[in-house]
Amino acid sequence: MNNKSIYFIKSFRTEHPSTKPVSGVHMPEKCHEMEALLVRKLGDPTLPPNGSENSPLDLSTSHPIPNLSTPTSVRVRVKATSLNFANYLQVLGKYQEKPPLPFIPGSDYSGFIDAVGPNVTKFRIGDPVCSFIGLGSFAQFVVADESDLFRVPDGCDLVAAGALPVAYGTSHVALVHRAQLRPKHVLLVLGAAGGVGLSAVQIGKVCGATVIAVARGNEKVQLLKSLGVDHAVDLSNANVIESVKGFLKSRKLKGVDVLYDPVGGKLTKDSLKLLNWGAQILVIGFASGEVPVIPANIALVKNWTIHGLYWGSHKIHQPNVLGDSLNELLSLLCKGLITINISHTFSLAEAHLAFTALKDRRAIGKVMITFDNGRIVKSKL
Repeated sequence: MNNKSIYFIKSFRTEHPSTKPVSGVHMPEKCHEMEALLVRKLGDPTLPPNGSENSPLDLSTSHPIPNLSTPTSVRVRVKATSLNFANYLQVLGKYQEKPPLPFIPGSDYSGFIDAVGPNVTKFRIGDPVCSFIGLGSFAQFVVADESDLFRVPDGCDLVAAGALPVAYGTSHVALVHRAQLRPKHVLLVLGAAGGVGLSAVQIGKVCGATVIAVARGNEKVQLLKSLGVDHAVDLSNANVIESVKGFLKSRKLKGVDVLYDPVGGKLTKDSLKLLNWGAQILVIGFASGEVPVIPANIALVKNWTIHGLYWGSHKIHQPNVLGDSLNELLSLLCKGLITINISHTFSLAEAHLAFTALKDRRAIGKVMITFDNGRIVKSKL
C-alpha cells in the first residue's frame, strides 16, 4: 500500500443484507427501488456520476431496497450521511480496506426506522436513530442489526447526529478512553478545522483541558476561537513552534501533554518539539499524505506514550467502549455541550461536489449528503 494513502479512521465490515425477506417482518407498504450511489470502478470521485467513462460513480434510481436479513434486523430510511476522508480514499482504491466492486460507499448516517424484524425489541417504526457501517450509507435505505443502532434523543438535530459517529467517536475514544484527558492537561490539536479536528477541540474543552488548535486560514481560526480554544495557530502566517511556545510561556505552562494528530508530515515533526515529559501522542491519520517518523529513542528518554487509534476496530475488540462513547456523545450533543459544524450539504446526485469539497480542504467541519432536499429534520415525531 502507498503510505501516502493511509488514513486510519474508519469502521468495520458488515455483511451485505440478504435479498430475501425475513418472515414476520413489520414494514409499511412501499416500492422496491431506491436511490443509491454505486462505485462501479475505482477512480476519482470528484468526477460527476454517470457523466463520463472516467467517472467511478453511478447514481442509480432503481437500486433494490435491501430486505431484512435476520430476525433482529432493522431497516433505516436515511436522512443524512457524512463524508469522511476514508470514504474518498476508498473510492480511489487507496484505503486499507478494499471492498469488491461494485459497492455503495458511506459509513455514518442517521434516519428513521422503516422496518423491523420479528425479534426486534429496542426499536419501533418511526424511531430516530444513528449508526455507522463499513459500507452502504450513500443510499436511501440501510439495514443493520438493532444492536448496532443508537436512538437519537427527542429534539436532537437528526442531520447533526448523522455526522457524529466516526469523527466525534474517533476523538472521544482517543481523548477520553485512550489519553484519559483531564483538566490541567494541555491538548494540541493539529488539523483543528477538519471534521475530526473540530470534534477533538470540543471534546477537549468538555474535558476541561487547555486547548491549542492549529489550522490554516483566518476563517478557520475565527471558528476555532468561537468554540473557545485557548490559543489558535494560523499556519498561513505563523510558525507552530514559535506560536505555541509563546502561548505556553504566557500561561506559565511547561509544554503539551496530549498531541492529537490527524495530519502527519512536517507538522507532526515540529509538534514533537513542544511535548512535555510523559506526553501522549494520538496517531489519528495522515491527511498530509506523509507518515511521520517518531524517534523511539526520544520517546524513551521523554517517557512518551504513542497511541495508534483505529476507531472502527473497537467494534470487534471493545464494543462496549464504542457503545458507551456514542451514547455519551449523543447526550453531549443534545445538551448543547458539543455542536456539529456542517460546512457543506449536498444531495446524493451532487456527491462528486461533496468529494471535491473534502479533497480541496474547503470544508470547515463536516460535509454531508442529505435526503429530503437537505431539510434539517428534528427527531421529535
